[in-house]
Amino acid sequence: MTTLFVLDVPENTTVAEVAGQNPAVTVDHVGPYFRIVSSSEIVIDRRATGCRHAVWYSSVAGLAQSRITQWDKDAMRIEPR
Repeated sequence: MTTLFVLDVPENTTVAEVAGQNPAVTVDHVGPYFRIVSSSEIVIDRRATGCRHAVWYSSVAGLAQSRITQWDKDAMRIEPR
């Protein structure tokens, strides 16, 4: 499973919301984090989140069995290892 953790703070809420719009993605909570999970890759469009660059590039709190293959001004792509 591809798993991304994002700290649940107001600045990061839209990251989880946009990720959760994909029916293949599940978003829940583990402690103070959003846990974003999919059996395939997770792709999040930065512009859809409305995040400014500083928030965007500091949003990832952790990964499990996953790797970041794209994280630029356009999108974040997390793929399974």
